[in-house]
Amino acid sequence: MNIALSNMPWLEPVVKIAKGEDVGRNIQTIVRTLGLPFAGILVFLMIWHAAASNINTSLGQFPGPSDVLAQSKTLITEHVEERAKEDAFYERQEKRNAERLAEDPSYEAKIRPYTGKPTYFDQIGTSLITVLSGFFLASLIAVPLGITIGLSANLYSAFNPVIQVFKPVSPLAWLPLVTMVVSALYVSDDPVVPKSFVNSMITVMLCCLWPTVINTAVGVASISQDLKNVSMVLRLNWLTHVRKIVLPASVPMMFTGLRLSLSIAWMVLIAAEMLAQNPGLGKFVWDEFQNGSSNSLGRIMVAVITIGLIGFLLDRIILMIQRYVSWDKAATLR
Repeated sequence: MNIALSNMPWLEPVVKIAKGEDVGRNIQTIVRTLGLPFAGILVFLMIWHAAASNINTSLGQFPGPSDVLAQSKTLITEHVEERAKEDAFYERQEKRNAERLAEDPSYEAKIRPYTGKPTYFDQIGTSLITVLSGFFLASLIAVPLGITIGLSANLYSAFNPVIQVFKPVSPLAWLPLVTMVVSALYVSDDPVVPKSFVNSMITVMLCCLWPTVINTAVGVASISQDLKNVSMVLRLNWLTHVRKIVLPASVPMMFTGLRLSLSIAWMVLIAAEMLAQNPGLGKFVWDEFQNGSSNSLGRIMVAVITIGLIGFLLDRIILMIQRYVSWDKAATLR
């Protein structure tokens, strides 16, 4: 219960009001926690509406909040209709197969996959799978590498120039190289995983692993001498030293790097999908831009808001995981 309340700062004063504890002060806390963010959002929507009504583009007026809401409903309707078509497609196949089997019991029934156009929500799912795959792959490399570098001043000095050189490289520079390498090495007539997915995932991995490497190494290198002395007194071996001393002490810095890496991964993925025309939200934005219909700007704005909301939710998830595994509970509140 305490963890749940700490993750929702507005809920604790509500519980206290229900108990009759310091009602006035708790109401002020609720207003500050919920009222101020709501007021900020309201002011933003008003400014957005006023600005949009005065901006005319080659595709029409810039979409305001009401236009974005209307296009959101349209995208939901299109998704529902597409899923209904898919269900009907498989029902027809099952019906035909049942009729054929009734006529010829030796007939081998086949189910053809549905090849309809992916909906907006399908694109969201594709992007999430890709970004999380690239992020987890980067984390599996970055965390051990950061720990190893942080434990050795010589390794830190040796690897730091390499990290500083590759850290600012844009995904637009990595993507052509990754595409050529994957095309050369990942050769299959029937690949289990599409090449477009592999290209995007590796590009995301290459761009987002550096913040985790740097922050993990700094966190490990900054462990207090007192903790190191405890390890020496207890005569802990290297693996036990890392597990009992290094990891708990460096978790806050490590998760700072993971948060930065995940935000970079999400931004990188959208750019990579737009450039390479790989399935996902980036491709959706580019297709709508190329489509040039009167609804395109509104649909692009829906995607922009969706990208921001998903990025925010991913960051909150990392914060929740940090709270669960870290001794530094206050760090997750910032």
